[in-house]
Amino acid sequence: MNAGQLLHLLQFASPALPIGGYSYSQGLETAIERGLVRDAASARDWIAGYLHEVMALWDAPVLWRLMGAFGDGDLAAVALWSERFIASRDCAELRAESIQMGYSLTRLLAELGVGEVAVLGPEVALPTAFACAVDALGIDHRDALVASLFSWAENQVLVCVKSIPLGQVAGQRLLLSLAPEIEAAAALAQQLADDALSNWSPGLSILSMRHEVQHGRLYRS
Repeated sequence: MNAGQLLHLLQFASPALPIGGYSYSQGLETAIERGLVRDAASARDWIAGYLHEVMALWDAPVLWRLMGAFGDGDLAAVALWSERFIASRDCAELRAESIQMGYSLTRLLAELGVGEVAVLGPEVALPTAFACAVDALGIDHRDALVASLFSWAENQVLVCVKSIPLGQVAGQRLLLSLAPEIEAAAALAQQLADDALSNWSPGLSILSMRHEVQHGRLYRS
């Protein structure tokens, strides 16, 4: 990867990108509210468990397939995996999160003149828009997958820093400790066959539904 590609990847993977990633906790706020996550150790258990049981088995493999579909110019496969990803969001907040950030990233790509966003359609999942950017900028798919997982983990750590709360040093220590977990999740996501993918996470779904009626929320999911 050359310096230009690396800079593009850092830009589009960052939760600070103006697509609203920092405003979502993906159920973590409710886990903190209910005492399931209360310190650095339980925060690491939560993030690592989510990473291996949800991200590595569904979100990351779907992103991997979307990047491959864009690389092959297979718009039918792009539509298929985008539709499946949206259908996998089994509560209102998680679905709205992916659609809102997908829409925002698609608009940003259009304004920057990156990728053929017109082919994406009116309802775009975040992984689809991200894969479109990766293909348009010629970024290596493996690097993009790791960056996407790191961005997700960084955002989860930031939620913990703000809401448990954890200190900044504790947050950085937590993020550093997750590096092997992120690498393992990325490796698994690249190897899974289609019939091995799974979005089965009922506990997370219940927490996300509870978040919809939680009092005093800071995050949108």
